[in-house]
Amino acid sequence: MSDLPRKAVTRTVKLAALPLGFAGRATWGLGKRIGGKSAELVARELQQRTADQLFRVLGELKGGAMKLGQALSVFEAALPEEMAGPYRAALTKLQEAAPPMPTRTVHAVLQERLGEEWRELFLEFEDKPSAAASIGQVHRAVWHDGRRVAVKVQYPGAGEALLSDLTQLSRVARMLGPLVPGMDIKPLIAEMRDRVAEELDYGLEAEAQREHAAVFADDPDVVVPDVVHQSDQVLVTEWIDGTPLSEVIATGSAEERDRAGQLLARFLFSGPARTGLLHADPHPGNFRLLPGGDEADVAGRRLGVLDFGTVDRLPGGLPETIGASLRMALEGDSEAVYELLRKEGFVKETIELDPDAVLEYLLPIIEPAEVDEFTFSRDWIRGQATRLADLRSPAHQLGKQLNLPPSYLLIHRVTLSTIGVLCQLNATVRLRDELESWLPGFLPEDDADPAPVEAHV
Repeated sequence: MSDLPRKAVTRTVKLAALPLGFAGRATWGLGKRIGGKSAELVARELQQRTADQLFRVLGELKGGAMKLGQALSVFEAALPEEMAGPYRAALTKLQEAAPPMPTRTVHAVLQERLGEEWRELFLEFEDKPSAAASIGQVHRAVWHDGRRVAVKVQYPGAGEALLSDLTQLSRVARMLGPLVPGMDIKPLIAEMRDRVAEELDYGLEAEAQREHAAVFADDPDVVVPDVVHQSDQVLVTEWIDGTPLSEVIATGSAEERDRAGQLLARFLFSGPARTGLLHADPHPGNFRLLPGGDEADVAGRRLGVLDFGTVDRLPGGLPETIGASLRMALEGDSEAVYELLRKEGFVKETIELDPDAVLEYLLPIIEPAEVDEFTFSRDWIRGQATRLADLRSPAHQLGKQLNLPPSYLLIHRVTLSTIGVLCQLNATVRLRDELESWLPGFLPEDDADPAPVEAHV
């Protein structure tokens, strides 16, 4: 029997408590202000209470609720500081930990999936989980051949819970708007729901991880642990030590944050080019900053990449349209950019836009690609969020008329999420170097006739 709260009515009540809780605390805050407390003090206290409830509910439910929390956590850098502060700690917790499932449940899954004598597969197995995520938790262990391994155990009933959560969350998506003002959460939830079956399939995850591990086996900058064993609901991979990116964000030196940011950008663009796969879950809990040969040498540190449960299959790498349109925009060729976007479906046939206005809309967003190196900061991304979310701004009005083709949805989310993490890191990154090395169509000689990207599911 699962210890994950599975019954739809139970989970629905807990999720419904989020928006109701927001409203209740607003009433409580009004009472406090009437009682004499300053509005600023009350607002801070109210936001802290909201953040505490958010972590407790999403963390307890795991499943789709926690997955949404992890996805939202990478966007906190775009929030105004007075709103982001109280949410930051609570959302960051979701990147690394959640209330664990009982030991008896873990043992039951291992016995069912690995056999009655499952303990003989391990020289050591730690019952206390080292990390917990939306559909499973990870235990340290030592495999029978002496290798240190990570044992990922899927929560019983995770699939049912995931679908139930995402269905319920889509119904209350509008009420969850205050978590990330200016962001439409509903498409994010819909895209997560479309990929439920894929993420629950540890066979697909093992295949994607093996492919990455083979390609990056001798890479000096990126480390992907190989798969040791896989069965339904259990995935055993090599263990890697390192500093979680959430810790680098919180306490890392400027040099460490810059190094982590550079490697994250490198992996984002090099991965599809080298493997035909896009790692599509770029929250900080899935990355580690690993020591190089000399621990004091920050420039030699490597990026450890975990969790390949969600990937986008791009056999030709990232579509050339992205690189070509980005280069044309930087060259100021508004007509060429507009025609390419229209051809690819970003501008629907029924819509007519001013190419110069489209270019003006794009230029601030692509600023990091215009210079040799760029510092991603919370101030910069907040400025972008404000410009695009302000109902009165020309950028907002134009943005509403643009279209995001389904085949680009996951690429778009991964790119935005990665930018969010780079801004959390406050990293100075030579992004243009990575684009020139890995993005098809970005260099002039790559620009033949960019083929449209196909939808991959």
